[in-house]
Amino acid sequence: MPQIMPIKELKNTSNISELCHKADEPIYITKNGYGDMVLMSIELYEETQKKIKMYSDIEMSERQIKQGKVKDAKKALTDIKEKYGL
Repeated sequence: MPQIMPIKELKNTSNISELCHKADEPIYITKNGYGDMVLMSIELYEETQKKIKMYSDIEMSERQIKQGKVKDAKKALTDIKEKYGL
């Protein structure tokens, strides 16, 4: 379940930092009862960015397949493993 907290609770930065590092998901900050910001640890942010890049690459690959731009599967898997450190 997402964590939601009012903006006034951001005054205690040490507690917020600790909470961000313990959470496996973003923390939603509200202002006057409405969504205003999202906080997360740098580790979670980087993991999220990596996933977004991977999904973008998959989408590009699907477009290339539709255009007939394909290559050997073994070569493609090797390239993916090298690119993502798998």
